[in-house]
Amino acid sequence: MEHSAPAPEPMLLDEQPPTAVACEKKQQDGEAPYAEGNDAMTGHIISTTIGGKNGEPKQTISYMAERVVGTGSFGIVFQAKCLETGETVAIKKVLQDRRYKNRELQLMRSMIHSNVVSLKHCFFSTTSRDELFLNLVMEYVPETLYRVLKHYSNAKQGMPLIYVKLYTYQLFRGLAYIHTVPGVCHRDVKPQNVLVDPLTHQVKICDFGSAKVLVAGEPNISYICSRYYRAPELIFGATEYTISIDIWSAGCVLAELLLGQVSSFVSFTYFATS
Repeated sequence: MEHSAPAPEPMLLDEQPPTAVACEKKQQDGEAPYAEGNDAMTGHIISTTIGGKNGEPKQTISYMAERVVGTGSFGIVFQAKCLETGETVAIKKVLQDRRYKNRELQLMRSMIHSNVVSLKHCFFSTTSRDELFLNLVMEYVPETLYRVLKHYSNAKQGMPLIYVKLYTYQLFRGLAYIHTVPGVCHRDVKPQNVLVDPLTHQVKICDFGSAKVLVAGEPNISYICSRYYRAPELIFGATEYTISIDIWSAGCVLAELLLGQVSSFVSFTYFATS
């Protein structure tokens, strides 16, 4: 059974919550425009504008939401097509609390790496109930490591060692980047959050909804990270942890790739937190 990550810690009004919200309301300078037309639902078209900064001309861009590819406590992820270019993208739609900034958006804007999913732009949308949503438009990668593992499991086969090495190398390469350049701790590394291109076998880390820049001496919530991949210090309630919790989680992923199932120490993590 798949377990989602715990809800992030509550934050004060002047702090940045880990999941839901960052793009400040800056429609006037083109940072996060509002969408026109229907809300992002399957089969609906939503239009917004991009550009308009540093003398760049504004242009309208429209997306057709084609299908849902992921859901969770964070919101929903759509596969969508840009009607102007035909490009397929992923749109992550999260509820916008008007009091906060969105940490995920701010972190994604600071990261550019071949093993980290890239953010194209963002926009706001509203519903008939006056709910405000932030939409993160990202590159689309068709598979996840979780589904690749499931494919081999259903076929009663082990993943070829060359793929285990290839995927693991790229996962740790991506983590090395986010840990050092932006200084980000992902806090939810698991197969579901590792995207895989089935043609090129390129791996990209995604879902920075729980991610945070950790500050020495500053306490953090311990009930974080999906249960099967939670590091021992989190199990025992540590609040001043480091990026090493991501390394533990990545080690659990490696063991799962090698064994084709949740490993013994991953099972220990599960039962210790049950």
